[in-house]
Amino acid sequence: MPDARGGRLEGKVAIVTGAGQTPGEKIGNGRATALLFAREGARVALLDRRRDAAEQTAVEVSAAGGQCTVIEADVSSDQDCHRAVQACVDRLGGLDIVHHNVGIGLPDAWAEGIELEHWERIMRVNAGGALMMAKAALPVLREQGHGAITNVSSIAARVAGTAPLSNPPAGYKMSKAAMNALTVSLAQSYAPHGVRVNAILPGLIDTPMGVDSVAPALGISRDEYAERRNKSVPLRGGMGSAWDVAHAALFLASDEARFITGVLLAVDGGQSTRVG
Repeated sequence: MPDARGGRLEGKVAIVTGAGQTPGEKIGNGRATALLFAREGARVALLDRRRDAAEQTAVEVSAAGGQCTVIEADVSSDQDCHRAVQACVDRLGGLDIVHHNVGIGLPDAWAEGIELEHWERIMRVNAGGALMMAKAALPVLREQGHGAITNVSSIAARVAGTAPLSNPPAGYKMSKAAMNALTVSLAQSYAPHGVRVNAILPGLIDTPMGVDSVAPALGISRDEYAERRNKSVPLRGGMGSAWDVAHAALFLASDEARFITGVLLAVDGGQSTRVG
């Protein structure tokens, strides 16, 4: 893990959804963010629908000297989200930060080939999960008069793909656009209550979900797909890492961002500067 200053989230309690990760060569966005939050002083609730994945993150948090608890929950379930928020408050003594990192991209397709049930599943998890977590957490944040929610969206909501990569399929792109709209709506509605709501829009990031899970679906090796993605990033060095997303999340969750709300922050190596 890259060096961090320490203490930027001292005394705060955070929920990180999607805090486990799918198997892969590199660390995922949720695990990296959970580790960085803990290193910066936050007590962290590690939420994931796969307990074993969250428990592995907990091992790494504890090894780094952080304090955490594991919560098994499905963010597409309203009941699970409310239960998770209550568990966080009960176990860690409050809630200040909601970092919503859950997302799925498969099975998906372009407009002429997409199956409605697949589209509904992607929309429910990606956009619906963000809404259900906000619904569960906002009463706590509003009552105490402060808090920060950060949704992990995607630059796919804003830009088309570039060769050698194609435009993202319909379901994923639509779900992230809906998440962006939700983020801005919540920022407008809850600013008077001291609650900030922002989103991070990652570009091409080298994570298990972004690379390892997609390459087999395309029938190519991980290395070949990673190289295609590297060539599509304008900024020298190729794809970003989960730590790039985590450091953006740390800033938005910290008091350094106290005057920032309703922002859709691209973390994309310049990908969004391209048109089409």
